[in-house]
Amino acid sequence: FGSSHHKAPARAEAIALPLPRAVFVAMAGTQSAAAAAAKKSKSKKAGRAPVRLYSKGVILGYKRSKSNCYANTTLLKIDGVRTKEDAAWYFGKKVAYIYKAKREVKNTKFRVIWGKVRRAHGSSGVVRARFAKNIPPKSFGGPCRIMMYPSNI
Repeated sequence: FGSSHHKAPARAEAIALPLPRAVFVAMAGTQSAAAAAAKKSKSKKAGRAPVRLYSKGVILGYKRSKSNCYANTTLLKIDGVRTKEDAAWYFGKKVAYIYKAKREVKNTKFRVIWGKVRRAHGSSGVVRARFAKNIPPKSFGGPCRIMMYPSNI
């Protein structure tokens, strides 16, 4: 109980029972067939983690001056982007703002507003984006996804 260095018996020791040879051979045959089927189905994945095909971003708000507000241009902060040069890679990339609505449409409650990264905003890595429909103010401070496409590499 209290001993931390106690190890459980190895799997081979736990299974070592006196079985007739015919039963053992039959079990080995079914086990190898099942193992082969499992290997075949897992050969594509082979223990790989799912790949995220977007960068995470935060919606900061609309582009604005002291008194004017430009709702057709949204400011985004992209994770890991700290300079204007870093931001240049994202120009032209698609942006998705995903939100959840009450009513189900096409069997899902999730909705998306698509946009595109246009240019840098200042020198600290913030970018300007334009969305198909203006982003609602409720989304300010919320997450968005900056997709890795269309690629120009």
